[in-house]
Amino acid sequence: MSAAPGRSVLAVEADGSAMYTISALWTHAREGLDITTIIFSNQAYALLGMELDRVGAAGAGGTARSLLELSQPSLDFAALAQGMGVPASRADTATEFAGQLRRAVAEPGPHLIEAIVPALGQRPGRGATGPGL
Repeated sequence: MSAAPGRSVLAVEADGSAMYTISALWTHAREGLDITTIIFSNQAYALLGMELDRVGAAGAGGTARSLLELSQPSLDFAALAQGMGVPASRADTATEFAGQLRRAVAEPGPHLIEAIVPALGQRPGRGATGPGL
């Protein structure tokens, strides 16, 4: 039962937290839910890095810091979603994202958009994969 029948839902999440809940996409597909999931992907568990800094472990070694990266191997959330039956796309720019979001909400059923964003502390287009959002 939905709190607002007939209205689509936007689920906004980061790539790190999405790794804990990715199986929800299968339910979206199986139930034909009108949910557009947006995953902002910076290829890191950024919140965990901030927590390390907050508890005074800012000087954690390279091995510890590498455990917070989601790039070895890189994740492809669009492919993961498609593998679970959810139509998906990947946006490298704000213009691509806007067009993909318009299309997703205009069509009923589940969708996923992987929005590529720069890593925490980086400017768009500098050291990121592509121009970023």
